[in-house]
Amino acid sequence: MNLSFLEASITTMLQHSPVPEGASPVAPLDNPESLIRILEKLLKNAPAVPKSGSGKSEGVRWACGLIKNLAKSEENAAMLGKTDIPKCVVENVRNSQTPPSRWTSNSLEDFSLFVILNLAQWPVSKESLVDAGAVDVVKPIMAEGDLQGLKATMACSFLGASWGDFPETGSAAAKSISELMTNIIEKKGKDGQYAYGVFKLYTATKAYRDLSDAAAEDEASTKVLAVPSAVALCFQVVSDLVMAADDEANGGSKYVPDVKSAEYSAGAICNMLPAILQAGDPPRKSIQTEKACGELATMFTQYSKLEGTSEEGKECALKAAEEIKAAGSSARPILEISHDLWTQYRKREGQPLDQFINQEKGIEVDESGPLDFLPCVNSD
Repeated sequence: MNLSFLEASITTMLQHSPVPEGASPVAPLDNPESLIRILEKLLKNAPAVPKSGSGKSEGVRWACGLIKNLAKSEENAAMLGKTDIPKCVVENVRNSQTPPSRWTSNSLEDFSLFVILNLAQWPVSKESLVDAGAVDVVKPIMAEGDLQGLKATMACSFLGASWGDFPETGSAAAKSISELMTNIIEKKGKDGQYAYGVFKLYTATKAYRDLSDAAAEDEASTKVLAVPSAVALCFQVVSDLVMAADDEANGGSKYVPDVKSAEYSAGAICNMLPAILQAGDPPRKSIQTEKACGELATMFTQYSKLEGTSEEGKECALKAAEEIKAAGSSARPILEISHDLWTQYRKREGQPLDQFINQEKGIEVDESGPLDFLPCVNSD
């Protein structure tokens, strides 16, 4: 299992498929002696409620720990989804006699829920979990609120749970996942729950995007997710990738996001646009909103043109750019606050604040603007 912590090796490990000397190679899924089939056999032959501390239970537990690490690879997940392993780990959680709040680190249940989480994030293996009834098994664990609750929440978002399935009308899920995104970017863990490096940014951002998918049917639900700090964080992930791709830009970020994380962040913004762009009451003009709309529209447009951006990422970015640009005529409070938080972050990182300002058009100031105290403004 220790070797599986080296992520560069995990795809090669699951390809292990020994054959007699001189024989033709056999694909792992077709070879009963391959590593993947041995792991599957070990889990299938385990008792429904393994006796703690027995040699057999220890073997099953560490096999699940190995699978947890191997399932971080999409290529491995595709193979694992074609076995009975997803069904076995779901049954491990279903048959547990211990409340989730008492699961210890590296226990059979802890490892099994991690396997469910890692397999759920990949489309190639997600359906095998759905078929095994994973959603109904994992849903009750979301209410735990600790590490197991976080894992269950992200797994349910990946598996397509409905918005009503998330406790506290989704607010607990939104808070825990956005906190995880922040901690990953700031390269820190959470005391008593997880260390830095346990979760990847693309996992956290995808969970937030999928959670926003569940909320997207109702504007009131998207408001739960569209907290300015979380919105600003999504802006930050996308803009940091744009900055990293610009050889001429000065400054940068201590955490350079991957292409997938930026795509998922852009997708989350798209889903939350109705809440982000909600007009103030009463309606009024705002130079700050106009400035925010201009910068963000430019940033998302630049992101859509980056090499490596997927078609889905481009579509979300261009939709966001178009709708945000068109919203500048009236004050948008959530957008303003989110933009301000994003700007403060860029100042701290020493990034050029004119990076996304359209130089071709300035911002008009009318008599009700911030310069209305000058004599030359009220010329009458």
